[in-house]
Order: sequence, then structure tokens, then C-alpha cells
Amino acid sequence: MTPWSAPRRPCRALGLVLLVVLGFLVLRRLHWPGLLTPWLRHRQSGLRTEGQNFMLEDSTFWIFGGSVHYFRVPRAYWRDRLLKMKACGLNTLTTYVPWNLHEPQRGTFDFSGNLDLEAFVRLAAEVGLWVILRPGPYICSEIDLGGLPSWLLRDSGMRLRTTYKGFTEAVDLYFDHLMARVVPLQYKHGGPIIAVQVENEYGSYNKDPAYLPYVKKALEDRGIVELLLTSDNKDGLSNGVIDGVLATINLQSQDDLQLLTMFLLSAQGVQPKMVMEYWTGWFDSWGGPHNILDSSEVLKTVSAIIHAGSSINLYMFHGGTNFGFMSGAMHFHDYKSDVTSYDYDAVLTEAGDYTAKYAKLRGLFGSMSGSPLPPPPELLPKTAYESLRPALYLSLWDALQYMESPTTSEKPINMENLPVNNGNGQSFGYTLYETAIGSPGVLRGLVRDRGQVFVNTVYLGFLDYERKEIVIPLIQGYTVLRILVENCGRVNYGHNIDDQRKGLIGNIYLNKIPLKNFKIYSLEMKKSFFQRFGSSAWNLVPEAPVFPAFFLGALPVALSPLDTFMKLEGWEKGVVFINGRNLGRYWNVGPQETLYLPGVWLDQGINQVIVFEEKAAGPVIQFTDTPHLGRNQYIH
Repeated sequence: MTPWSAPRRPCRALGLVLLVVLGFLVLRRLHWPGLLTPWLRHRQSGLRTEGQNFMLEDSTFWIFGGSVHYFRVPRAYWRDRLLKMKACGLNTLTTYVPWNLHEPQRGTFDFSGNLDLEAFVRLAAEVGLWVILRPGPYICSEIDLGGLPSWLLRDSGMRLRTTYKGFTEAVDLYFDHLMARVVPLQYKHGGPIIAVQVENEYGSYNKDPAYLPYVKKALEDRGIVELLLTSDNKDGLSNGVIDGVLATINLQSQDDLQLLTMFLLSAQGVQPKMVMEYWTGWFDSWGGPHNILDSSEVLKTVSAIIHAGSSINLYMFHGGTNFGFMSGAMHFHDYKSDVTSYDYDAVLTEAGDYTAKYAKLRGLFGSMSGSPLPPPPELLPKTAYESLRPALYLSLWDALQYMESPTTSEKPINMENLPVNNGNGQSFGYTLYETAIGSPGVLRGLVRDRGQVFVNTVYLGFLDYERKEIVIPLIQGYTVLRILVENCGRVNYGHNIDDQRKGLIGNIYLNKIPLKNFKIYSLEMKKSFFQRFGSSAWNLVPEAPVFPAFFLGALPVALSPLDTFMKLEGWEKGVVFINGRNLGRYWNVGPQETLYLPGVWLDQGINQVIVFEEKAAGPVIQFTDTPHLGRNQYIH
């Protein structure tokens, strides 16, 4: 019998081997360990409550959590921050999900790059952390409009955070998309998500008793099967409890812990206690102080919370940065916009450095750990680059010719209702209103948040919440009135979130007569905005620049780029862009004096630096290896 007529069993065996190998490769591509994890670990009951204890399957479980927001940290640094969390003795990551960043236009979603929520959650699992997800739809978080998209406000009857049809229809579409990504990452499906929060601090808002049940059902109908939580501070706890959902508390004071623990017992009986937000510091507002909370006080309160039998989440463990125009605002008695830094005086600094709080909390959590904690990662190196002198300049007035055609309108249109961005309006940045005037007088109108007033190119002053009128002098010849209005941040907390439209709100009056026939420019300053400025648009910086203006410079980086901080001494107020990326606002009213520039956003070689300055430019842009926020707790 020749080899060619031999029985085919060896071929069948070879085929079986090839089939097994092919199957292995396919399963490997489908994340084989993730497919086996639920079966191997017998994940059935997940995180649940049993009397006063949390149980994870059959074991008592304590949540030692910390908040890190993926959208406030460069993606390349996610692992570094989470490893530092693990080394501090924490076992759970908590994060918000910002709807406004993920759905910048209705029906258009972005989960790429720094917004890759799934990658962030999977990385937490890889590092060895469980995850509590806080998807909103409203998150507060000191972010513009509490994370709600501004295009919702195009509806003049919009009632945010209620069961108003226009709102719930938008939430339903968003949740359809978001939960399809989240569901496979739940504990019972082999992922790290052990709990999901129902909205955020709704008890303090409490405008619609049907709203929380709606959000709960919206989550469950889309496949959320893990433990559900609410979180409220002392002002809202009594109105934030919902059947079938575990209530948790937010606080900073030990006095609040005693009061709220008693309330939780009366409101929901014997249940595990959880401080969802123990505030390790606080955020800052422009023109205010830098908030600092002593590390010894933090250690004392965290110890008291745990001693009281409560699980805890540190808000923030690492705050990060309000890059771009992300930051929100507060408006109770006065309107106060939040600074670019979200350092928060947290356990890790804005740049991810260790603090005295970190050392003390690591000692506390390490003493409760059954095994030695992993060593803390080395700090990322910082540097102070040589100062750069901007070489080129373009006034805003000269730049208008390169921008998209303005909107023409008989009356002013607020930012959100402009016919731009495929009918979604303008979310962030500046809006420029132009109209012709023929007489002097008193200009008065509702400007949100800060409107600089010009006659032709001459600056007269600004209008805001307190300065509601300005005198327009007599000027000969054809006169163009220009009002450059900045959205300084929509309110992120409080009862007035429905009233957060920006720009000129309603008519603007000169001598009590409404002005008409406007040209309106949308200046969102996205990356594409600067691509309109060709090399021929720029001029050498003059001795007496006309403001507002763009300044262009080059930052050379010879070696591997490192983290640094920009210091704009002598500059007054504006925004910085690095290689087309919006680094954030600066303002000489403080308390923030430097802008964090992550090294991973720099290139080896020449880096483009553009500064949009509103009023006064300094001679150079400086760099330093330490931030200037009034903080003195760094451990190097």
C-alpha cells in the first residue's frame, strides 16, 4: 500500500489539532480568561447586603475605595494612578461617567482615547481593583452642567433631572448605548463592576418623586444586575432613599458621621454602612482661596469611619485636571467658576505625586490588610523647560476672516441655540456678537457668564452677573459693537441647573432700545479651529498687541518628554493649547498659578504652543517642575 492510499486517520488527527489550535486563537482573541472567569469563580450572588455586612459571594467584604476619573487623567497615566491606589491598600475604584463628554452631539457617541471607559474598567481589573460605577445621568463632579449635555437646553421647556419627556427620551438613548458597554463588565459577567449608583445626590434636588424610580428601572431594564446604591449628603439624605437601593452618605466631618449613621438606621433598617464620598479635600474657584485639609485630620476621620463599621470611598483619591473647558461652577449667592486644576488637595496630587495623606492612609489600610501591600510605584519625573517667547501673533479681529461664516440673526441667540454642530448648538468656549450702533449711551443686558465689550476694536469693560450695564461713548463714523461672551462653566450643583444657557440671554439694550441685526461667531476653539489659521495668517508679535489675540510659540523637547507646569506670569486671562490640545484656562486672580502639562502630550522635537489671551500678554511663558497651588504636602 503506497503512502498515498494509507488510511486517513493521521490526517483526521492533524485536522483535529489544527481545529483545536484555531479554536484557541479565536478564544484568545475573544479574551479567553474573561470567558472562563465566571465559571472558574462561581460568580453567582455578587456583592450583596446581609445584616450590617457587605458580602461578596460567601465572604464578608469591606469596600475601601478611591475615586479617580478617567476623563481627568491622561490615558497613558491611568495604570500609574491605579497602581498607586492598589499600593495604598484600597480594593475598589469608583468613577463617574460624564454624559456631556461621551455624547457631545445628540446621537453621536465618543468612547475613544481618554474617554475609553471600558479600557479603564478592564485596567482596574487587571491591577486587582473592583469597580463601583456612577453613571448618572447627572454626576455633579464639578463638571460643566453636572455632566449633562448642553444640547438638552435647546428645549426651552427642558426640566433636567425629572421625568420630563424631553429629558427621559435623551437619557434612554444614552443609556441604551452606555449600558451595552457596561453590562459585560459587571461582576456576574466576569468583570470588576460590583455596584452601580442610581443618579447622584438626588435628595438635595428632589424635584420629581418619580425620577429615581425611573433611573433605577432604566438601569435594570438594560441589564444592570449588580448592587444598586444612592449617595447623598446630609442636606439630601432624607429625600434620596429609594426602595430596593442601598443608601450611602457623603461627608467630611465626624459629626456628620454620627448624625447620618443614625438616620440610615431609621431610614432603611440594619444595612451595611457606606460613606460613598469622604471628601479628602475640596475644589477651588477662581478668585478664592486654595482649599487644604490637614492630613492628620483626614487620618483621624477615616479611622473613625472604619471604626464605626462603615465602608468608605475616598473622594478624591486622585483628582486630576479639568482639561479644556470641562470645569463647572457654583451659584448660590454669587456665581463662582471652578479652576482648571482638580487637585482637590487629594491623596495624590494633580500630577499623581504622593502626599502626607497618602503615607498616613497607606499605613492605616496596610495595618488592616492580611498581606503586605505592593510597593508604591516610583514617581513620574518632572522638569522645568526653558522659557519660551511667543514669536507670532494673530489678533482675534484679524482671525475672524478664517472662521466659519457667522450666524446672522435679528436678535441675539444664546450659545446652546446657535445653528452649529449639526443642530446641537455650542457647548463650550466663547461666542462673539457683533452689531452696528449709531449713538452713545448705556448698554444693558443679561450676559452669561462674562462679556467683554468693544467698540470696533477698543475695549470698554465687561458685563457679568454683578456688572449689568456699561457706558458706550460717542465715537465718530461707522461703529461696530462687539461683545465677546465666555461660558465660564455651567453650574454643576443646585436647583438652578435649568437656567444655565450661555451667551447673550434675550435682548441687549442700548438706551433701553433693543439692538438688532447681529453677526454671531461660535468660538469653541476645537482642534479644527486652529487648522484654519495657515502660516500666512500669523504676524510677528508687535510692541503693542491688540487684544484679544492668539500667540504662537514653539517648545523644543530634546529628550523624552517629561511632565511640567506652565507659569504665565504677566499674562492675565486666557486658554492654552499644546499641539492643538486644550490644556485649560488660566487667570491671574488665582488661586491656581500654573497649568499642569503632562509629558505624554508632548512630542520629542518641536511642540506648538498657542495662547489665547484676552487682555495682557507677558513677555515669556515659563515652566516649572512644581505646581503653584499653595500646597506644601508633597512627598518626593
